[in-house]
Amino acid sequence: MSSVDSERVVITGLGPICPLGIDVEQLWAALHAGESGVRRLASLPADEMTSPFGGEVWDFTGDIEQFGELERGTQRLIRKGMRMMCREIQMGVAASQKALEHARIDLATIDPERIGIVYGCDYIQTTPDEYGDAVKRCLDENGKFDFTRWAEHGISQMNPLWLLKYLPNMPASHIAIYNDLRGPNNSLTMREPAGNQAITEAYFCILRSHADVMLAGSTGTRIHPLKSVQASMQETFAGPGREPEEASRPFDLGRQGMIMGEGAGAILLERRDAALARGSTIYGEITGFGASTVIDVDGTPRIDKALENVIRQALETAGMEPGEVGHIHAHGLSCPVTDVQEATAIQSVFGDRSSPIPVVAAKSSFGNLGAGSGTVELISSLLAFKHDRLFPVLNYQTPDPDCPLNVVVTGDISPGDSVLNLSVSPQAQASSLLIKRC
Repeated sequence: MSSVDSERVVITGLGPICPLGIDVEQLWAALHAGESGVRRLASLPADEMTSPFGGEVWDFTGDIEQFGELERGTQRLIRKGMRMMCREIQMGVAASQKALEHARIDLATIDPERIGIVYGCDYIQTTPDEYGDAVKRCLDENGKFDFTRWAEHGISQMNPLWLLKYLPNMPASHIAIYNDLRGPNNSLTMREPAGNQAITEAYFCILRSHADVMLAGSTGTRIHPLKSVQASMQETFAGPGREPEEASRPFDLGRQGMIMGEGAGAILLERRDAALARGSTIYGEITGFGASTVIDVDGTPRIDKALENVIRQALETAGMEPGEVGHIHAHGLSCPVTDVQEATAIQSVFGDRSSPIPVVAAKSSFGNLGAGSGTVELISSLLAFKHDRLFPVLNYQTPDPDCPLNVVVTGDISPGDSVLNLSVSPQAQASSLLIKRC
């Protein structure tokens, strides 16, 4: 651990694009006020879905003005690149530009070889409208797809840039090109754990002296014509029996399932001494991290054990005891089984504390943003540090005896001096970050 201890890496820029807003001011104002970004679905036929609710990024249209303050040349590049970006990638690029702007960093003063990016995402799927016309051209007289017609009649109807709109390495590629980031560049396709993992890898790029400054983050969506249908067949969704803003209920006894959402988040990392030298605002210091996947021999995901592993790993790498952690930002999916497994993992490590550790879960406010969740949730806790108060978990009304956690329900609780950020996929791939307040 000597190489880890020899450097200190801090967070100096925040860029959220989520259902509660598309900048840090909007996000914090909504969290603090206990507002919900969950509404009746607008981009999908709500009445045809397993759940009619979703956390869409209601304010994000892809207009260039939503990418932050940009030089004219960068504006032109992003406008030109729009035809090669699906919505997920657009949100990821916008979040990164917002993080750079928020950090007030002058890229002209940095060697471009010493600044890079690591970005996480879901598996990015195309939408049916991309290939609908091409498929129709290849139907036979019985309405069945005839592959022998594809070369002559079908492929000519496809957008030549179609594939570039959905490649999972494109968020990092676009962001690097627009900002001339020539340092380390990596993409992680890992669903919900991707944000924590991308930040951890960016952190190590700086520790390995491969870069001095790194952008890191993630983008994702569960609101998609194909993804949403697939997820409804494999995962537990909240039904239509409540008002939209009441549907996401992490750890509450009356929870029914998750709410699908979309969003992206990015942060800027740099060496602490450099950040102090340029007078930047420091929002937190990375001190601990963890990654684990646990599946039984019969194929059953062990979310409880995977989360317990990453909690213990984060504490070990940070050199901290459970009693020193200020609060936990839980995955908080609002699913009956998953929440119990997460609560079990948290209690297995923190159950013997002299005082219960505060637990927040921003998914109560905007649902599951897929790979974008972890980074947006971390940004939420970093803003809690800045304002010295936590935000309430929405809809936590009846504690579940199987989830014996100290869930935060008011806005007057201290965030403490550190946050443990947790994320996990349905396949029990988990990740964690432990960030100290500076």
